Amino acid sequence: MVQRKIIQIDEGKCTGCGVCVPSCAEGAIQIVDGKARVISDAHCDGLGACLGECPEGALKIIEREADVFDEELVQQHLAAQQSIAPGSSAPSPPAGCPGSRVQLVDVQGSMASADGTPARPATDPQHPSQLGHWPVQLPLVPAGAPFFQNADLLLTATCVPFAHADFHERFLSQRAVVIGCPKLDDAGAHLEKLTQILRSGAPKSLTVVHMEVPCCTALVRIAQAAIAASGREMPLGRIKISVRGDVLEETV
Repeated sequence: MVQRKIIQIDEGKCTGCGVCVPSCAEGAIQIVDGKARVISDAHCDGLGACLGECPEGALKIIEREADVFDEELVQQHLAAQQSIAPGSSAPSPPAGCPGSRVQLVDVQGSMASADGTPARPATDPQHPSQLGHWPVQLPLVPAGAPFFQNADLLLTATCVPFAHADFHERFLSQRAVVIGCPKLDDAGAHLEKLTQILRSGAPKSLTVVHMEVPCCTALVRIAQAAIAASGREMPLGRIKISVRGDVLEETV
C-alpha cells in the first residue's frame, strides 16, 4: 500500500442516485446496498473525474494509505462488465462512462470500439480527421491503452488546436495524442497520469505542443518530470505556438 489520493464517499450524504457511476471511467464506483461505494482502491486512480457529479456533494478526494492504482486490473474489470453473461442476449452495460470508452479511429474517419460497435463512415471524406483514437483528455485515457504502444506521443495544450489551423495535418498525423491544460487542470494529476502512460503505455517518443503564454510552458516541465519519473529514456520534442497560430519554435 502507498500514501496517495483517492475518492472518499460520505455514506451519510449519499442517496444512491447513481449519477456518479457513469462518470468513473475505471468503473471503480458502483451502487451497493443502495449506496455508492468504491469497490476497490486499486480501481480508483484518484484523479477525481467523478467530482462535481454528485448532487449531494458526497464525493471528495482525500489522501490516505491505499492499494496502488492498477491499470491492468481496471481493464480486466471493464472487460468483464462488458462481457455477455451466460444466458443473456446482450452485453451488460459498461461500468464507466460510455463517452470515455477506448475507441480506435482510422484516418478515413471510421471508428470501432472493443465491444464490437460498428464503425461509422467519415462525415467529410475530403478532409479526414487525423485523430487515431478516443478518448484524448489526459485524465480519461487508460495509461496502458494499445494506441500508446511504441507510438510517437503528442502532449498538446488544450488551446493549441484552436490557434493553429493546420494542427491535424502538421502535428497530429501518425501520432497518439493526449490533451491537458497546466493552468486550469490539476498539474500534479497530469504528471502522475503521464508518468503512468510512459511506463505502461511505452510510447517511443514524446512531443509537447504548447502556447507561447508563460503558464503553458509548464506542460514542458510536466513532460520532463514524467520522463524522469518513468525511468524510461525517450526523445522529447517541443513546439511553441503563438496566439495567432504561428509556429515560433520547433525542436523535434
